[in-house]
Amino acid sequence: MSKALAGVRILDMTHVQAGPAASQILAWMGADVIKLEPPTGDITRSQLRDIPDVDSLYFTMLNCNKRSITVNMKSEEGKATFIELLKASDILMENFGPGVLDRFGFSWEEVHKLNPRLIMASVKGFGSSGPYADFKAYENVAQAMGGAMATTGFNDGPPSVTGAQIGDTGTGMHFTIGILGALYHRTHSGEGQYVEVAMQDAVFNLCRVKMRDHQRLQHGPLIEFSVPTEGLTDVPRGGNDSGGGQLGNALKCKGGGINDYLYVVVQEAIWPALANLVGGEKLAHDPRFAKIGDRRANQKAMWRILNEFASHHTKRELMAIFNEIDVPCGPVLGTEDLANDEHLRAREMYVEMDHKKRGKHFTVGMPIKLSASPAVITPAPLLGEHTDEVLKEVLGYTDEQIAAKRAAGAFGKV
Repeated sequence: MSKALAGVRILDMTHVQAGPAASQILAWMGADVIKLEPPTGDITRSQLRDIPDVDSLYFTMLNCNKRSITVNMKSEEGKATFIELLKASDILMENFGPGVLDRFGFSWEEVHKLNPRLIMASVKGFGSSGPYADFKAYENVAQAMGGAMATTGFNDGPPSVTGAQIGDTGTGMHFTIGILGALYHRTHSGEGQYVEVAMQDAVFNLCRVKMRDHQRLQHGPLIEFSVPTEGLTDVPRGGNDSGGGQLGNALKCKGGGINDYLYVVVQEAIWPALANLVGGEKLAHDPRFAKIGDRRANQKAMWRILNEFASHHTKRELMAIFNEIDVPCGPVLGTEDLANDEHLRAREMYVEMDHKKRGKHFTVGMPIKLSASPAVITPAPLLGEHTDEVLKEVLGYTDEQIAAKRAAGAFGKV
């Protein structure tokens, strides 16, 4: 089958997580992603290693389907090769600190002159404008400054970061969208453009509903929250409250483990059936829970009743029972659960790889399913594995030219 992005060449200078998460998605869609690394490699190759002298899972799980080339940007011959690659590419991706590429002489204006059709795409902590433009950011810094930490956790505890990497991979998904938009725009404009995504902006976008609630506070309490909100100026941390129009929470199930919970959303339409199942006619006709407004006002009592019922069933048993009456619910799955989840395996979301040095390991698969061009996932490259291949195939270099460039320090340490 043909690939959605067949024929698109990406020069990928990104490192760590936000950029590589985006370029990996684009590679899975069929783009030829050439990962341009310094001679020392992407720093994550050596971070959090579980096997000595082997690329870490941090690296391998973010760099599938890419080709790796090493280029020494501090060498004049290396910079000359970089310029040739720029001219032969459709997209340049980077997530260096503020001003790094400018100091190498490759600002957007200069890059655009070298290749007017090239799309240059950058991830920054806070963007290239505004008071925070020169500040650096990491995953949890973005969560702190984008609104996620202040609204995550329980109201009587400290702010909390989320387990999901919304600051890095979340930004990466926004990055992917921006690049695809610019690529489509080029089909009718003929021109490349500059794409920028700030980590703070991306997290803030994911906290959109919290800013909805922030404005609602001006007109009264947030009735869906289980904690008091009267008179607040900040949206509180809601614990496991659903935060939506329907009540939701995590029920503690039989087993007593730290993840033995089932998350349940109590929709208006399913309450009669749920009440009958849990407490029979008595609960179904209890005036405290007759309508959603009543259940909101008495939700602590409702959750006590539902938790007592849940305590007699495992989370998987309770999921099956509730699904029989169409209650939206899902067990809290720990990493061991996820690694063995038959549904995720069936959807090719946990895929076994066979890496040249690491051997067998698993990676998270492609979450976007394209019917005409499904992803075929291949292992992450070794450092510089494709340097000669790319130079010959893309730039037409001969063995002699490569040897001369290498001797001049273009691809390794000078």
